[in-house]
This record gives sequence, structure tokens and C-alpha cells, in this order.
Amino acid sequence: MSIYNIDVQTISGETKSLSEYKGKVLLIVNTASACGLTPHYKGLQSLYEQYQDQGLVVLGFPCNQFGGQEPGTNEEIQSFCEINYKVTFPLFDKIDVKGEHAHPLYTYLLNHTPEPYRTGEIEWNFVKFLVDASGIVVKQYSASTDPETIAPDIEAILA
Repeated sequence: MSIYNIDVQTISGETKSLSEYKGKVLLIVNTASACGLTPHYKGLQSLYEQYQDQGLVVLGFPCNQFGGQEPGTNEEIQSFCEINYKVTFPLFDKIDVKGEHAHPLYTYLLNHTPEPYRTGEIEWNFVKFLVDASGIVVKQYSASTDPETIAPDIEAILA
């Protein structure tokens, strides 16, 4: 099993295989629109703009498991992100990231993050996972990690 065997639903409802991102560096994030960390969207968009031409793709997965902080529909979430944070990176269908109904992507990410770069379970919105261009999970970042501080790690694997 590889990350590229996993299918996800786009925010507009289309099925997409993560194999479409082969050869790209991925920053995968569970997001929320009504969270104290919601301003992380700005930093994520900044990283995407800065590094997308070099092969970075940020993938946002809305999640309502933490304090009910993503209650909206997919259309509302997409509109919120575009209007408030000018998000242009791909957003996906709202998913669970932990527990009995966790999406297979998040089960995979947690099970394949190497020590000592695994911070533990998904503790809140905006936990970030960095995946290299060959599909290897490189590192997990806690929810409170500012996106901008991930730039050196991104640069290292884009080089």
C-alpha cells in the first residue's frame, strides 16, 4: 500500500486518486473555518504560492471533529477560504481524521510517519504532514506549528 493508492473526494464531490500527485511534495492539513488556528490558511496559501512552481501542493481536508469548528457545507467552506484567505490550493470533502471513521488517508499518514517525526495522534485542527515527491511521509507537525516554519523542511526535500 502506498499513499498513491488512496482515493479522496474533492470539495466539489469528484473522486481523485492521490496518484495524480506523484512526483509532487505534499503538505496535507486537516482544516477548520471557525478555529483559533484558522489564520494558518494564510501561511498555507503563502507556502503554496512560494513553492508550487517547484513542486509543492498543499492539500486541505476540512474536519469537524474538534469543537465543531467546521460546521459548514463544502460550498460554504470553499467560499469562506476563497473570500477570507484567497485559498487556491486544493480543498477536499469534509472528513474524519481520527477515530472509528477516520479517512484511510489519515490512518495511512499516522501509521507511516517515522519516529522521531511523529507528534502523536491528531490533536486538533491544522495538524500538518509533509510527504516527499516519492510518496514517503517525512514529518508530522503539531496543530500549533506555524506554516511558515515548515519552509526549510519543504526546501530541503524540493532540492
